[in-house]
Amino acid sequence: MSRVCQVTGKKRMIGNNVSHSRRRTKREFAPNLKTKKFWSEEEGRFITLKVSCNGMKTIYKNGLAETLKRAEAKGLIKIV
Repeated sequence: MSRVCQVTGKKRMIGNNVSHSRRRTKREFAPNLKTKKFWSEEEGRFITLKVSCNGMKTIYKNGLAETLKRAEAKGLIKIV
């Protein structure tokens, strides 16, 4: 699970570089992932997640606990 957002599930995509002469070569579109610590009020500790910037926006909007519940329901993370 190296290049996957733990909140949104975004992962790398494969596409083409297209030159001026329209030659196509394979390339990778990587998500904008950051390793970030979030403070959990319920647990009283920091939780480290690998999230995309869109995932951070979701956490700030919905709250950490609610976002983690939704991510666990999708099967993106496992909470112990």
